[in-house]
Amino acid sequence: MLWYDFSMNNLLTIQEMSRLTGLSAHTLRYYEKVGMLEGVSRNEQGYRAYSEADVSWVQFLVILRELDIPIREMKRYSDLRSQGPSTVHERRLMLEAHQSRVQQQMQKLSDNLGKIEGKIQYYKEMEEEVEA
Repeated sequence: MLWYDFSMNNLLTIQEMSRLTGLSAHTLRYYEKVGMLEGVSRNEQGYRAYSEADVSWVQFLVILRELDIPIREMKRYSDLRSQGPSTVHERRLMLEAHQSRVQQQMQKLSDNLGKIEGKIQYYKEMEEEVEA
């Protein structure tokens, strides 16, 4: 993700937000439409004007998406976030459940990588025998 100096200008256009977060303008509009990105202000011309808080939230949504959290879960998390501090426990439980799934996936990937490394070593040894 890119970096933006909010001290120079406290609002971003949709194009700047797109460049900064790596999400398309279409995705940003979709997130707003389904309620995952609320309260985006508009400038005098009626165009979206994203704040530093918007950037921080969208960057978190990007992380959730990169971790393969389904949109419906992202939406549920976003809805809970909108309800305020009373939902902190439920949000933490959601993240912990996904953390556990990611850790299991990482272990499986690590196991599979070890098997691939073993096969590569096996082929290297075969190549040495053929060359000898």
